[in-house]
Amino acid sequence: MDLFSPVSLGDLQLANRVVMAPLTRLRSGDAGVPGELVADHYAQRATVGLIITEGTFPNAESRAWVGQPGIVTDEQVEGWRRVAEAVHARGGRIVLQLMHSGRVSHPDINGVGRIVGPSAVAIDGEVRTPTGKQPFPVPHALTTEEARATLADFVASAQRAVAAGLDGVEIHGANGYLLHQFLSPVSNQRTDVYGGSPENRARFLIEVATAVSEAIGAGKVGIRISPQHNIQDVFETDPADVRATYDALLDGLRPLGLAYLSVLHQEPSGELVQDLRRRFDGPLIANSGFSSPTTRDEAVQLIGEAHAEAVAVGRLVIANPDLVERWSGEHPENAPDPATFYAAGAEGYTDYPTLAAGRH
Repeated sequence: MDLFSPVSLGDLQLANRVVMAPLTRLRSGDAGVPGELVADHYAQRATVGLIITEGTFPNAESRAWVGQPGIVTDEQVEGWRRVAEAVHARGGRIVLQLMHSGRVSHPDINGVGRIVGPSAVAIDGEVRTPTGKQPFPVPHALTTEEARATLADFVASAQRAVAAGLDGVEIHGANGYLLHQFLSPVSNQRTDVYGGSPENRARFLIEVATAVSEAIGAGKVGIRISPQHNIQDVFETDPADVRATYDALLDGLRPLGLAYLSVLHQEPSGELVQDLRRRFDGPLIANSGFSSPTTRDEAVQLIGEAHAEAVAVGRLVIANPDLVERWSGEHPENAPDPATFYAAGAEGYTDYPTLAAGRH
């Protein structure tokens, strides 16, 4: 296999195997509406095989940050419609990542008066709010009925995304957010059907994926996980429990026929990720870059050695809107500027130069 060859992930036909990872950029304002600047940003990067959008909130209480986009209001849906049209006009493919923050938020951010989680266990640390840093509050533990209402919000948001013209959705089950919080025995201390055993802790994510797949078609649905990431106090430090939990999760997902499984892990070619890939029995998007960026050599090797069907790349896609052209021709790369990752406006967002601009 070759990094620059076409590939099909479910219903998604990709021109190459470079995937833009979901990247928080906070450019959607207080109302969470992606505007023209956001559309330009994604359209510039339409030559990657697939764009996965930044995490987008499916209901008001799931918002993690000011400036994060939503897919709840009509205005947010219309904003995403403009994004999808801009990407498609340049021949690209784009799916929307559905992300519920769970306890990784604050009432001053989501405006709802509470944050929620699988259990009433707070993160040890501080969150940046509009009025400054504050301790993470203790979340409201979702009741079984509230959990199922949250599931319905995922489904409705997936339907809105497809109606807006996006090519599908990615369910965010990683990085310490709500669905990942259900997987860990540290953040999930429930005693109902969603807590206790590895099978019960995996149940909610399986039910969300099942319901979303039934609503929009499994071939339009991907899922992202990050086993052993140990971030935002979602600890997964017992190897036996990790295997039992993620084996149960993948056993529940496999019959659905999802478009892809995206795994964030520092060893994508290692035993854990490859075992989960076999259990999933579908396309894998590998993503090793969290502590360090994914390089061209690594991406080429992962595909060339058949460790994945595609590779998710983050920071280098931020800095190089034409990364596929640069990598395929082995051209120099722009360096990303971390100071502008979470800023406002065009700087560090839509103003990175392309190779073509340098030729004039």
